[in-house]
Amino acid sequence: MMNLSEELSIQLYSLREYGDLERQLAALAEAGFRRVETIGSHLADAKGTRALLDRYGIGAPTGHVAMTDLRSRLDWVAEQAKIVGIEELYMPAVPVEERGLSAERWHAVGAELGEMAERMAGYDLALGYHNHHWELNPFDDGSTPLQHLFAGAGGSKLTFEADLAWLVRGDGDPIAWMEREKTRLTAIHIKDIAPTGSNIDQDGWADIGGGTLDWPNLIGEARARGARWMVLEHDKPKDPIGFAHNSRAYLLRHFG
Repeated sequence: MMNLSEELSIQLYSLREYGDLERQLAALAEAGFRRVETIGSHLADAKGTRALLDRYGIGAPTGHVAMTDLRSRLDWVAEQAKIVGIEELYMPAVPVEERGLSAERWHAVGAELGEMAERMAGYDLALGYHNHHWELNPFDDGSTPLQHLFAGAGGSKLTFEADLAWLVRGDGDPIAWMEREKTRLTAIHIKDIAPTGSNIDQDGWADIGGGTLDWPNLIGEARARGARWMVLEHDKPKDPIGFAHNSRAYLLRHFG
């Protein structure tokens, strides 16, 4: 059995309603977390973010960054990420107005991200893509935007942070997607889907272990395909710190 106690991370988006970054990190440190995944706004004060991380003995090996920032100031993003201590950035969603693109345009977005990943490599940083469910809405021929995005990226250094719950919500098979993109897979988001009709006030999400996904199996499948980062997330937790505590405890019971 694998030991996740030093490898588990948590996406700070899950704690966005819990107060400022210091309050979030203090609570997570008390809960036993030693890794977090940042959001794009944490780069705005990279030195301050790094100081708080250091104060609470927490590292941030991964972070999210908006496509608009990558397009307008990629070099700045890279420089700030290095200050924070980030090793790998993920672009979490294309802008809303680009989510209904044609297959050709999704291919072009993949090529654009692939070129950005090559530039990031010059800073000794990796860049990847994080999915939601809309990238699985099929075109008339049955292909999906996510397929075209990765095809556009070709043999570039673009990596993949697979949000397995969003893949399921998009009627996809998360294990099949991890297998398909195993040469790119570097991280997964561990997020649980509540039973049908429950947790409506949390948009149907649940604490890890309180939902419908088989996380012991999914994590094993992810590790077998090379995923390094295991990142907890809840998009709308009623109790953010309760989610962090409960989810970490559940996973450690299964993985040590």
